[in-house]
Amino acid sequence: MRWVIVLGVTLVAAQAPVRLTGDWQARAGDEIRHIMVRGDSSAQFGHDLARWRVVGDSLWITLGDGVWQVYGMKIAGDKLTLSGGDLEKPVTLRRVGPPTARPDTLTIPDPPAPNQRAW
Repeated sequence: MRWVIVLGVTLVAAQAPVRLTGDWQARAGDEIRHIMVRGDSSAQFGHDLARWRVVGDSLWITLGDGVWQVYGMKIAGDKLTLSGGDLEKPVTLRRVGPPTARPDTLTIPDPPAPNQRAW
């Protein structure tokens, strides 16, 4: 029984959001976009700042509008694929570096209640 508990803790640790942190790059036509995902639960793209959390195999993101947008998420090495939510088709991002520190002037949006999801 003790090994089962240790294995369970190891599996949870292996799925920790730390794997999600980094400077992610996505192509949008001829444009390259960067999304900075930080360990403080903030994500920044351009001037927009969001809060994120991982729930199972889903990525939940809020821009502070009172709802969570939920995406299916798969991470394989330095590739992150998001699907569902408001996306018409899956999007794959590539981790190109570590996250930078969030400036003190940027405030992370308050998290909505867990049941406040965009369907």
